[in-house]
Amino acid sequence: MAQVNFLQDRELDAIVLGRAGVDLYAREANTDIADVSGFDKYVGGSAANIAVAINKLGGNVGFIGCVADDSFGRYVQGYLENQGINLDGMMVDSSGSRTSVAFTEMKPSNCDVLIYRNNASDLMLKTEQIKRNYIKKSKTLIVTGTALSASPSREATLLAMQYARSVGTIVVLDVDYRPKTWRTDVDASIYYGIASNLSDIVIGNREEFDMMETVVAPGNENDDETAERFLQGHTQVVIIKAGELGSRVYCKDGHQFEQGIYKVVAKKPFGSGDSFAGALIWTLTHDGTLEQGVSNGSAAAAINVSGTSCTEAMPSKDELESFIKKFEQAAR
Repeated sequence: MAQVNFLQDRELDAIVLGRAGVDLYAREANTDIADVSGFDKYVGGSAANIAVAINKLGGNVGFIGCVADDSFGRYVQGYLENQGINLDGMMVDSSGSRTSVAFTEMKPSNCDVLIYRNNASDLMLKTEQIKRNYIKKSKTLIVTGTALSASPSREATLLAMQYARSVGTIVVLDVDYRPKTWRTDVDASIYYGIASNLSDIVIGNREEFDMMETVVAPGNENDDETAERFLQGHTQVVIIKAGELGSRVYCKDGHQFEQGIYKVVAKKPFGSGDSFAGALIWTLTHDGTLEQGVSNGSAAAAINVSGTSCTEAMPSKDELESFIKKFEQAAR
C-alpha cells in the first residue's frame, strides 16, 4: 500500500490556504433561481470547505486567508472559530474589498451557480502576512488553486508553499480551477505549473489537468501520460478525478490504483471535491494509507452531494465510518 510520510510532531494536522466566503443555497430543490422563495446562508469557499471537512472528522486545522472588514467577513470568521479552526493566519482587509458570495440552485445537474467576486477579499492576501513559523506548526499545507489567480494572493500562495517546503510541511495542491477568474488557460497553466512543482500531492479532475497541460501537452487526454508529466520535482502523488468514473491515483514509485464512487442520490453537484480532499488529508495525517484516504475521500464526497449544503454536510468520523460500513455490508 502506498504511504505518504508526514512529520508527526506538529500541533496542526493541516493548514488550508485560500477562499472563505458565503454560500446562499436555494431553499427549494430543482427550482430555477428566478423562482425560488429565498436562500439559506452558510460559510463556503473551497478552502473553508476543506478546513471544515478535516475539522469535522476530528483533525486539528488552521487557516490562511483573507475576508473583508464587514458583516459577511465577521460571519465567516465567527463560524470557523466556533468550529474550532485556528485562525492565526486569517487576515481582515479594510481596503474596500468584499468577501465573495455565491448564489446556487439546488439541483443534481445543470445547476446554476452565480459567484460574486468583484474585488474579492481572498485575493488580497499578501506575502508579508504569510508566516513561516505558523506553517511550521502543521503536518501539511493545503493550497486551493483559486488563490493563484491574481496578485497579491498569487505571490503569497507561492511563498507559503516555499516556506512549507523549507520546514518539512507536506504540500497539497487542490487545483480548484475556476476559468472565469483567469484571463486565459495559458496564463493559468503557467502558474499552476509552478505550484505543482512545489507540491507533494496534486489533486484535480481531468478538465483541470487539461488546463495545466495547455502549453506542454495540448490535447492530451491520457491519464498515464499526464501522471508521468506531473510526477516530477517534489511531487509524489497525482490524483486524477473523473466524476462518476471514480479516480485514478499515481505514485512516483510506480504504484497506481483506481477508486470507484459510492453511489448516492445527489441533491447538488458541488462540495464533493472539497469533502474528498478533506477526508483524504485527514486519513493520511492520521497514519492511514493512500488507498484508505482515497476511499474515505470518495465516501465523504458522496455524503456531501447527498446533503443540502457544503460545510454543514461534511461528515463526522462516525458518520463516515457508518456510511462505508453500510456500503460494504450491502456489497456482500
